[in-house]
Amino acid sequence: MRLQDKFLELRRKGQGILATNFYNFETLEGVILAAKMRNQPIVLQLTRSTVEYMGLPVAYQLAKSMLEHHDVQGWVHLDHGDSYDLVAQCLDIGFDSVMIDASEQSFKDNIEITTKVVKLAETYGANVEAELGYIAKLGQSKETSGFTTPEDAKAFVDATGVNALAIAIGTAHGFYDKEPKLDLERLSNIAKVTDATLVLHGSSGIPDQSLRAAISRGITKVNLATEIKNIFMRSLKTELMTNDNIDLRKVFPKATDKVVGLVMRKLEVVNNNL
Repeated sequence: MRLQDKFLELRRKGQGILATNFYNFETLEGVILAAKMRNQPIVLQLTRSTVEYMGLPVAYQLAKSMLEHHDVQGWVHLDHGDSYDLVAQCLDIGFDSVMIDASEQSFKDNIEITTKVVKLAETYGANVEAELGYIAKLGQSKETSGFTTPEDAKAFVDATGVNALAIAIGTAHGFYDKEPKLDLERLSNIAKVTDATLVLHGSSGIPDQSLRAAISRGITKVNLATEIKNIFMRSLKTELMTNDNIDLRKVFPKATDKVVGLVMRKLEVVNNNL
């Protein structure tokens, strides 16, 4: 099943799907095992940084082979693709879905490059995600406003034909200094005017009840990244401080187990209506 078809199925049912970033074999294994234990589908996401760290063929083939090995329904997605060339490389190697993030460009330029990517992805049958509005990235101010409006969302989707749209309703990438307040009314209004799959970036640190409310109001895809890196590295640091074992095959699995637990809990939250 194509990812965009899965999105349509979930949206009709008012359900969500978890999309998790991975950074190495251990974090990927943690995500896959959690999805297997919960018997839930998963979207596996790679950013430019991880692609450059692992190598595009290695990262992609590892994700696909792990899904197949564990018999988990899943898709490989490029998260925050920052150029047409990177998108093209990912599509050519077999990615099921790509994101072109031109949200920091003008509305007109965002439409232009997104439309170009949509046309390219159509030849591969792949899903395309874009971003509209200001969702603070790591290092950027979380105080800056720039929420997505229903009018802009409709105009953008109509102009580009994009399958999925990440919208700004009060989230940010990374951890929060204070509990974020999601503009759920805005979300509902956006969902009323567009058929595009709505995506929530920056879910790390969002209270469970807020995530559930967002899904009930129209969010289908929920992205999770920062919490995965955080729990893996903190667990690994603790383990390394408490023993002198140099066998990474015995040390790393303990940190992987923490990822499994985290993702299992997030899957339960996101799929609470299943």
